[in-house]
Amino acid sequence: MALVSFIGRVLFASVFILSAWQEFNEFGVDGGLAAKALKPKFNVFSKTVSSHTGVQVPEFDIKYLVAAAIAFKGVGGIFFIFGSSIGAYLLVLQELIVTPIMYDFYNYDMEKKEFGQLFSKFSQNLALLGALFFFIGMKNSMPRRQLKKKTPKTKTV
Repeated sequence: MALVSFIGRVLFASVFILSAWQEFNEFGVDGGLAAKALKPKFNVFSKTVSSHTGVQVPEFDIKYLVAAAIAFKGVGGIFFIFGSSIGAYLLVLQELIVTPIMYDFYNYDMEKKEFGQLFSKFSQNLALLGALFFFIGMKNSMPRRQLKKKTPKTKTV
């Protein structure tokens, strides 16, 4: 059973690790293709947040967000393979930050083609997020292994 669990974690984490590797190879000085795709979506997201909540999203360079996403996916994926909750938490954080920005189906009409594509990708990422929450829940619900105390031998005189 431990082998099957390990293989499952490897396959699950491979989605994140391969994505991080591809983004790392394309990164360059400006953040690469990921930053170019993320910048307009982040601007729309920050305007939406500002208009609905009144909170101003601070300005920063998108390449730092891309670098953080690469680090979270890479390190989190590797830790997740070895069954660490820290890896799962890093992947959850990455999913919670990037998913609503990248897959902004809520900015499109339901009749448009983009809505269906973005909603499908958003739903897939929600499924990944649910699997991560399931892993964290299972990890936290298992009792910790307790060491058996040795009973002292009675001394006979």
